[in-house]
Amino acid sequence: MKAKIVLLPGDGIGVEVLVAARAVMERVAELRGHQFHFEEAAIGGAALDTVGISLPEATLELCKQADAALLGAVGGPSWSHLRGSNRPEEGLLRIRQELGLFANLRPVPVFPALIDATPLKPHLLEGVNILVVRELTGGIYFGPRQEGDENQPATDTMLYSVLEVERIAHVAFLAARARQGHVTSVDKANVLATSRLWRRTVDRVAEDYPDVELRHLLVDACAMALLRAPAEFDVILTTNMFGDILSDEASMLSGSLGMLPSACLGEGRFGLFEPVHGSAPDVAGSGTANPIGAILSAAMLMRHSLDLEDEARAIEKAVEGTLSAGLRTADLCREGENHVSTRDFTEAIIRTLE
Repeated sequence: MKAKIVLLPGDGIGVEVLVAARAVMERVAELRGHQFHFEEAAIGGAALDTVGISLPEATLELCKQADAALLGAVGGPSWSHLRGSNRPEEGLLRIRQELGLFANLRPVPVFPALIDATPLKPHLLEGVNILVVRELTGGIYFGPRQEGDENQPATDTMLYSVLEVERIAHVAFLAARARQGHVTSVDKANVLATSRLWRRTVDRVAEDYPDVELRHLLVDACAMALLRAPAEFDVILTTNMFGDILSDEASMLSGSLGMLPSACLGEGRFGLFEPVHGSAPDVAGSGTANPIGAILSAAMLMRHSLDLEDEARAIEKAVEGTLSAGLRTADLCREGENHVSTRDFTEAIIRTLE
């Protein structure tokens, strides 16, 4: 297979983890006879510093011509004083919107070798296999806003249409049909009008999937249940903001935020794939970043945009094998425990692939 893949390193450790993900993908291509052509483009703070805008048109056009894109992370304290469309995060929001990437898939992998690295009791993690399906281009992140100052209040507006809820609900129900057949729709219907529209619409979509069980849960109850009984969840369907928060909470089931991958998908095959973690400026440049989230995101790229299921599973098994062999990055270790560098962990994954 020939494929064109855009790399968007972004800021902080995004640069380092994309080096790792690219190395793994290049080795998979060599082993399986594929030709992956990589092109790099700027986004986030790095783009602000070079061209004065967080999402240059050249980056957007390059993505439109590619089969898939792999992103590192955006943001950091260097740009925290900026407002509105000048912030690095606005580049990430805009690229999702411009490319029509409305569905965010965030699997929560729980590796047996890392049971002791999580803050939960081991018995709570038995059988845990969660997929968070997050609506990505609507809600409060995209509604009208006003920055506010001493003379006027700041406002953020949450907007959802029936169409937006319907299309993400179908993604969740189809995913559940291929998994354990259970969807938990998370909202705040006791307070928010958008959530009540969300709940009514999800109920209507559920009628098309009689083989999938649906339950509704308020977001605060879901936050508690994720830590009390995570094995009760299969697919979690929720809004943009709630999905952002809950998936970060769910990362603790895996042992670290650095473990989680994600896929941003639309109607076609193109997808934007990225680890869930941020730019982590406090460890950037130290060689200690956890590359697993980025490498597993590369596996999701193989699966969803290139239809290379065997290659995706090979990467996932190599990650699991490397962890089972006892290797850990710093974020997975307790104080005083030995850890390996980003580069050494990546090379171990590549050796396991081979």
